[in-house]
Amino acid sequence: MKGAMSNVSGLARSHEQWARFRFSVIGPLLAAPPERGDLQEQLKSLAAKKWHHPLSGQRVQFGLSTIERWFYRARNAKKDPVRALRRKIRSDHGEHPALSPKVREQLAVQYRQHPNWSYQLHADNLAVLIEKEPALGATPSYASVVRFMKVQGLIKRPRRGPVNSPGAQLTEHRIETREIRSYESQYVNALWHLDFHHGSLRVLLDKGHWVYPLMLGIIDDHSRLCCHAQWYLAEGAEELCHGLCQALQKRALPRGSDERQWLGHARGRNNRRPGTLGHPARNHSALCAFSEWQARGLLERSRRTPLTDARRSG
Repeated sequence: MKGAMSNVSGLARSHEQWARFRFSVIGPLLAAPPERGDLQEQLKSLAAKKWHHPLSGQRVQFGLSTIERWFYRARNAKKDPVRALRRKIRSDHGEHPALSPKVREQLAVQYRQHPNWSYQLHADNLAVLIEKEPALGATPSYASVVRFMKVQGLIKRPRRGPVNSPGAQLTEHRIETREIRSYESQYVNALWHLDFHHGSLRVLLDKGHWVYPLMLGIIDDHSRLCCHAQWYLAEGAEELCHGLCQALQKRALPRGSDERQWLGHARGRNNRRPGTLGHPARNHSALCAFSEWQARGLLERSRRTPLTDARRSG
């Protein structure tokens, strides 16, 4: 439902842009009507010009008959000439005639069973199913399948751990029953991400022990700026607080739209200070939907350079 509403709102905005653009083209003819017999000359001059496309911004030209049709449609409008210039919506818009009701039902069942499949995989399996059962109707095209799935909100979901594990099943239930909205900060230094990464190369300590170091990376959400990155021998509250303090000394306190609120990810006895709030996330849970998948994806690319340099020097 949410996808359908966004699709309709986007379509309405495009129609409004087309209406305003058309009115700007023929507006001078309405504000200063040409003399008798001069209309065709002015239409030819307008047809010879190049215009910025209202949606793509590319340079385009329109034929004389097209501009003439816009002119008479706006002039004959009784109330609002701009509204009369809007693009007409197809009578079957949003109905998806290429997909029969049975095909839609089968596609919805297929998505519930395999929400991690891509659009191409859904379309291919649907084609095989229709080939086995011709009573379902004609096979829809890939574009029709993608359009229907996006409108219905059947978006591909990332795989969350083992399919049959209790945590993954619990996560699927939480996501089906709750709405999870994506979030991205619009301003620099408004939101940070941090996480520990286990190194793949061992280092030898002065006491003769081999250990795998861990790198703490802290980056800004909007600018992808690395606020601080440092290697540690353990993943604990002391190391986390030390690395976070280093980042705070370099880049100051991150501030969002409301300066009184700041979400910190510090663990320890002194992390609950005024202006900070920690939310621990459980593995394979909807609470860690952002921190586990998106934040780790943001941090993974920033770690490739130091990890590659470490392998080369080793």
